[in-house]
Amino acid sequence: MKVLLLGRHGQVSQELQRALHGAAELTVLGREQLDLAQPERIRQQVQHLSPELIINAAAHTAVDQAESEPELAFAINATAPGILAEAAAELSVPLIHYSTDYVFDGSLAEPYRENDATNPLSVYGRSKLAGEQAIQAVGGMHLILRTSWVYSQHGKNFLLTMQRLLQERERLSVVDDQIGAPTWAGTISQATAQLITQWRSGHPGPWGVYHLTAQGETSWFGFARAIATHLHSQGKTVATLHPIPSSAYPTPAQRPLNSRLDCNRLQQDWQVQLPTWQAALEQCLAHR
Repeated sequence: MKVLLLGRHGQVSQELQRALHGAAELTVLGREQLDLAQPERIRQQVQHLSPELIINAAAHTAVDQAESEPELAFAINATAPGILAEAAAELSVPLIHYSTDYVFDGSLAEPYRENDATNPLSVYGRSKLAGEQAIQAVGGMHLILRTSWVYSQHGKNFLLTMQRLLQERERLSVVDDQIGAPTWAGTISQATAQLITQWRSGHPGPWGVYHLTAQGETSWFGFARAIATHLHSQGKTVATLHPIPSSAYPTPAQRPLNSRLDCNRLQQDWQVQLPTWQAALEQCLAHR
């Protein structure tokens, strides 16, 4: 199977390259090979490669930076996915695309379901929602997988930042009123591989929007505490953690307080079982 994977160095892309190695003829295009801000180049590449499946793991993910460069964020997160959907539809092949909890405003008191009202608070969230809408407007075969709080052993993410700061400082304050599910990029790639297998077997679930995160919930403070516990178990000295509200740590982009996503539909429609965030964190920390 010929698979075109967009995004080379991102967390999800790197784990996908591992998960799909040997199972697919994988063409991976990073920003150096294909600039998603150039629409015509996207069409040309897809037509030239003629893949049987397109996976878009590329995105403008610098949430705060997006506030000062909305045009670039919308070009990569909104316009490009729509063009990919059109190109996929022309080839009659599926598109798998990753989205985010940031399409919601976090005001709901319970985990968000796929059909709950969207109301993004940031440029990043608005651009990602526009990308979802562009894909849906094409009407081809697609899976839009919303995830949250992605981390891994590479790139820039909360896990790596906390591992460093916990060992550099004596005291560390972490936001405790934003609730979600830390989701290892490996969990996302493993679930994606299962979805592909299901589709290739001839018994896919319905196409559409699905939520894909680790199970359970915690705050950023709770996530930091779990990371600190692991470091401590290795005999390392770690900072004392202190919980703070979001208001004490202002950022250019506003974050949703509730980032919990209900993943029942993915499990019911596609039989994908997702691990708890604690189990996935242990797996990530043991993973190289």
